[in-house]
Amino acid sequence: MKDYSKYFKGPSLKDARSRGRTEVQHLDDAFEIPADMVGIGKGQTYYIQTYGCQANERDTETLSGILEMMGYTHTDEVKQADVVLLNTCAIRENAEEKVFGKIGYLKNIKKTRPNLIFGVCGCMAQEEVVVNKILEKFPQVDLIFGTHNIHRLPVLLKQAMLEKELVLEVWSKEGDVIENLPSHRANNYKAWVNIMYGCNKFCTYCIVPYTRGKERSRELGEIIKEVEELKNSGYKEITLLGQNVNSYGKDLNNGTDFATLLEAVAKTGIDRIRFTTSHPWDFNADMIDIIAKYDNIMPSIHLPVQSGNDEVLKLMGRRYSKESYLKLFDMIKEKIPDCTITTDIIVGFPNETEEQFQDTLSLYNYCKYDLAYTFIYSPREGTPAAKMEDNVPLSDKEQRLYRLNELVNKYANEANQKYLGQVVKVLVEGPSKKNPDVLSGYTEHNKLINFKGDASMVGQIVDVRVTEAKTWALTGEQLESNN
Repeated sequence: MKDYSKYFKGPSLKDARSRGRTEVQHLDDAFEIPADMVGIGKGQTYYIQTYGCQANERDTETLSGILEMMGYTHTDEVKQADVVLLNTCAIRENAEEKVFGKIGYLKNIKKTRPNLIFGVCGCMAQEEVVVNKILEKFPQVDLIFGTHNIHRLPVLLKQAMLEKELVLEVWSKEGDVIENLPSHRANNYKAWVNIMYGCNKFCTYCIVPYTRGKERSRELGEIIKEVEELKNSGYKEITLLGQNVNSYGKDLNNGTDFATLLEAVAKTGIDRIRFTTSHPWDFNADMIDIIAKYDNIMPSIHLPVQSGNDEVLKLMGRRYSKESYLKLFDMIKEKIPDCTITTDIIVGFPNETEEQFQDTLSLYNYCKYDLAYTFIYSPREGTPAAKMEDNVPLSDKEQRLYRLNELVNKYANEANQKYLGQVVKVLVEGPSKKNPDVLSGYTEHNKLINFKGDASMVGQIVDVRVTEAKTWALTGEQLESNN
């Protein structure tokens, strides 16, 4: 078998923590399609299945843009595709299980269509244990590439077409910032805008700092250029995207920070600005002031807390205390009183006692979040937490999750009831998934609302009166003045 060791190096906490020594390059001309690959996809189709977070969704838009520039057209039928890519997630074990299930399913398709190019990319491809499993058990895979070399897809496809052996290119380097990549946007009115890549926080349970590399910020001018192009193309809403947007600019060493970026984006005049995700450790007063100052920065913040107990937070490597988190929470609510705040919480982290879990419930009762994404802890191979004894019984984890979700449901319902009778501004996205005769969209506070309205308003921001408030969504009627 071909020696792939030079292409791949598995997660190393020691190596990753010394990552700042390598200078990041900002490249405008790193992407190109080889002359003999121009138009290679004419008359052929591609299929991409995306797993995981918004960063993966944005990567899929880039992958789609590259393939379409090569002549391929998109298909929703995997059995008909000439190129199939699985853009994978490594956050939780069940995500990996789904991917391996899909790889197994595609084995039969590959038998009937031997010329099909089948690739695995994304975060799972950055994990040595995953790559080794694919090499050992899944010969139907033709191509594996990581998160740092998406721009090399045309070259890798060419190799996969010519070579009989699997093509593997997963860089252990921390990655550069590649500009001017093509993109096929998944939505005509809302867009993701990468502002940075990677993460330097090293929460002990998280694999992302290894799969996505060190923090690398895009130049402010490149971001503003992209936002202005989106605005001029009719986009109404953008979401600034990064593993930790609050760290934006730290690596640029020119005084630019996230508050500076937020204000510059707001001044473009685009209708709506959101951002995700924030880390409480470096969310500061300047950022809050800018959010409060500009009406086109939406009053909706995702602020993961993960636990309400200081000892557990320390084991998680979160770098803040319950007290400092609540101080930040109160500052946001003081300066932006109507701001909706959502969070992430993990239950059953190693050594978490019932008393420590009670601290999380106490914090939740204080914050009364609009919504929370709650998870049972499961170890991820390659992370420091995976070396800890997973000593909280599954029955205790499940029971804690149930009790926590009771609070999540209670306060989500209470938060939505406040909107009953109010007129809210809604970006109309299209027909509701459950009822094609009803329109659906999101309010400024990121509340899902289904309403009776004029279908010609899709892609526009309209006024809707809230007539019913449920736990997970609002119901309303479009005001006649919008027609």
